[in-house]
Amino acid sequence: MITLSNIEELKAAKESIENLKKDYPNLFEKLFDVINLTRAFQFKYHYMGCLIMDENPGQYTPNFVYGSVLRLYKKELQRVKNDADSEVLKQYLAKFKSIGYAKISLLALGNAPESLLGASSIR
Repeated sequence: MITLSNIEELKAAKESIENLKKDYPNLFEKLFDVINLTRAFQFKYHYMGCLIMDENPGQYTPNFVYGSVLRLYKKELQRVKNDADSEVLKQYLAKFKSIGYAKISLLALGNAPESLLGASSIR
């Protein structure tokens, strides 16, 4: 998925993720863990976002992955979805979906909005 972002959108998303981190620290920690797991498994961030939002990940579904790895990943992702405040996260992801799940994930990992400007094919 190719997304175009402007600096205002990215700064707003970064500010919102900081508010999420401050207001819902347990939820943010679970999200942060899943983002890092996504990165460690070399899955697409878009795949993670689709699973959280109950969307069809389609072509972003990992191929050639052991079932046990996928089960572990989905179990950890389910911890995020089962959080009492998970609806807040879904609202956040829906609000900033236009910049893409990958850039949202990178912002949550601490990347500066300026580093994510322009077209991106990060998934």
